[in-house]
Amino acid sequence: MPQPTMTLEPVADHVPLEIDDQEHDAAVLAPIIERDGEDHLLFTRRADHLGEHPGQMSFPGGGAEPVDETILETALREANEEIGLEADEVEIVGQLDDIRTITEYAVTPFVGRVPDREYVGDGREVAEIVVLPLSGLLDPANYEYERRDHPYYGDIVIHYFHVDGYTVWGATGRILVQLLELTTDFEPPERVERSR
Repeated sequence: MPQPTMTLEPVADHVPLEIDDQEHDAAVLAPIIERDGEDHLLFTRRADHLGEHPGQMSFPGGGAEPVDETILETALREANEEIGLEADEVEIVGQLDDIRTITEYAVTPFVGRVPDREYVGDGREVAEIVVLPLSGLLDPANYEYERRDHPYYGDIVIHYFHVDGYTVWGATGRILVQLLELTTDFEPPERVERSR
């Protein structure tokens, strides 16, 4: 049985929704790795001592700085700082919709293919680098969701992906849902079956 792969053309063709009303700008890179004939996604687990989102799973990225000429440069600089990924190693596929976070950031997600090699976390912000298989992220047994009241969006669905002992949720879960919707046959459920 063939391993699942992502169809990336819809990401390349996607016209992203942009947000410009937040106090801060940030960018992340969703790195896709091909390993053993299957697509995988690289995540970082944030260090437990961080003030914002400690211990959570995220894509490499962070806040824009004056040295960044573009928001893509922010994503690539942060990926270099956090996991040692060089900009020329990334094949940028496209850009997903901006999202707002509860910490007043507008986050721009980029999607790119990166080499399957060992990456090393910076030791300050990144506690661990985690590579999760697409098959695990698409397995319905590993997915659940709940409704919450969001300060910006009102009634929203929070997505949880439980794979190999890790849970991807929050802003990263929202980015992941759009990526999977564009590149696979993943469809988030419409009904809520889990209460908070």
